[in-house]
Amino acid sequence: MNPTERQELAGLLPSPGAPVLSSDRMTLMEAHLMQEITKEAPTPTPGPADASRVPPRRLRRAALLAVPVAAAAVLTTVLTVGGESPAEPATDSEAVALLDRIAKVTAAKDAPAVRDDQYVYTLIQGTDDLTDKGLDTFRRADWHAVDGRRDGLARTTVLSGPSGKGTTDMRLQADPNATTYRELQALPTDPGALYDKVWSATEGQGPTHEEAALEMIGSMLEGATLLPDVGATLYRAAARIPGITVVDDAEDASGRSGVGLAFGDGEDRQVWVFDKRLAYLGSDDVALLDVGVVDRVGQAPAG
Repeated sequence: MNPTERQELAGLLPSPGAPVLSSDRMTLMEAHLMQEITKEAPTPTPGPADASRVPPRRLRRAALLAVPVAAAAVLTTVLTVGGESPAEPATDSEAVALLDRIAKVTAAKDAPAVRDDQYVYTLIQGTDDLTDKGLDTFRRADWHAVDGRRDGLARTTVLSGPSGKGTTDMRLQADPNATTYRELQALPTDPGALYDKVWSATEGQGPTHEEAALEMIGSMLEGATLLPDVGATLYRAAARIPGITVVDDAEDASGRSGVGLAFGDGEDRQVWVFDKRLAYLGSDDVALLDVGVVDRVGQAPAG
């Protein structure tokens, strides 16, 4: 793909995304996905509507820098040196059934009308590990241009912790490596096609290929909250990947309870959390408190 085509696509496609920094783990993963998409797909035409950032940023446990930026994390490559290959993760029928229900609920929602001159707003809550000092609990509001061509804003408020309470604003420069709303909107809405792209984009990443693929999907759920068709496709693509289990008493990073879908082990374990209506609440690392579309930086969605 030539630079001109890439530049045109950059104006179309978190997280929340999403990614704010080009060094962020999720940015790297999404860049891989976009490379796969642009290998085969023609440049999509921007249309009015449908939905983060990813937005955003995609933040992970112990992967949040001191306010107000997400920390960078390096993707690991799994190399098997001698011995037997690790056992394949099993497919959990209960998790597949739950993902199917979530996909149906998501697909039934209405997508908002969105203009290129608007901004995707997300509000998250998480913790920042200050190593020997303890944990900061913070909330962060982000504003990302729908078309990715204008600067945005990150406003972080420390709720409690050793760094002390306070609010910090940081300008988010337009970043061609960050996934925009329009790019998310351009993702395939066929589960098989999206699964193939995610699986190909995460080849060689770890701790296991399955976990890397699910992590990439998770990085886009925040932004896909505004895009019901894309969100439903992400859940159906996830159902094709072994290793997910149901957690009946899950809790997001803000303490809200719900049903969870977990994958990974130890420090790499992640849990997506959904309320009783099967709406996405975020994860055990980062709670998604609000998401919407606004006309200007600094504005919160009505209601």
